[in-house]
Amino acid sequence: MLGNQHRESRPAKGSAERAGAVGGLAPALFVYSDAMHNHVSLLTDYGLNDEFVGVMKSIIVDMAPHVRITDLTHGVPAFDVRAGSLALARAVQYVPPGIIIAVVDPGVGSTRRAIAVEVAGGRGIFLGPDNGLLGSGVAMAGGADRAFELSNTELHLEAPGATFAGRDIFAPVAAFLANGGAIEEVGKEIDTASVMPGLVPVPSDEKHPAHGDGMRCEVTWVDAFGNCQLNVGPDDVAPYGPVLKLVMGEDVRSARVVSHYAEIDGGAIGAVVDSYGMIALSVDRGSASETLRLQSGDAVLVFAGDGGTTTSSVTLRLGN
Repeated sequence: MLGNQHRESRPAKGSAERAGAVGGLAPALFVYSDAMHNHVSLLTDYGLNDEFVGVMKSIIVDMAPHVRITDLTHGVPAFDVRAGSLALARAVQYVPPGIIIAVVDPGVGSTRRAIAVEVAGGRGIFLGPDNGLLGSGVAMAGGADRAFELSNTELHLEAPGATFAGRDIFAPVAAFLANGGAIEEVGKEIDTASVMPGLVPVPSDEKHPAHGDGMRCEVTWVDAFGNCQLNVGPDDVAPYGPVLKLVMGEDVRSARVVSHYAEIDGGAIGAVVDSYGMIALSVDRGSASETLRLQSGDAVLVFAGDGGTTTSSVTLRLGN
């Protein structure tokens, strides 16, 4: 690689330590184990117009050539930590064991911590900023076993500025861990309870003078087709009957609960159980986001439509 700044190979299997330089720093001894990771997943708000993603992947592959890399998404809205957190929560149940780098980091270069969170008995490690981005994904993976601040700068790359942690911190640390580097080497251990939790909106009961008892939901995600995922599952809307009354400000609509898009009548709104087990407002071959003028974070009040009843409390489900 140009610059020749990175480790080129892992020590022989069973080696306890290895000497080498990272980012042009003086050689140091690091502890290794036999627990190599073969897979790295990436989730960022970097987009694909610039070289950011390619540079991160180049560093990882240069330092750990055995690694396979999966791009979960680089289309998280810029600076939207909550959107990134929810995307991570949706994806993590399908990600193979290994390392997940998540970067949506409006506080990059500030006093916010860069962290590693170990899950599933060491089968998985999350790397990212400690700003709430990792919390929901860690929870979906069964919770944190251990957590570390990435304070060992000898594992980082030298850089003229502090605004690209994905390149300078997370990528080289991921490669170090993928090569079997001990997680204890990345920096000081921190209390798992101190890691900022995920930002997951919770539905609540709603009483309306005109529409009766219902619940207040929120749009958590608008996908590329304009489907508007809500923060509730089918069991949550079941008490309101097969037809829901949706109140969005002054706009009142009806939505029939359906199992797939083709069940939605032309021009109508459907409440579909989506691929993550959540309720999504949808239009067959159209955009519910445009039709209802909804975006992520908007409130949707749900009440019983024709023939509906309200009999139970509201709960939150994430995924299947």
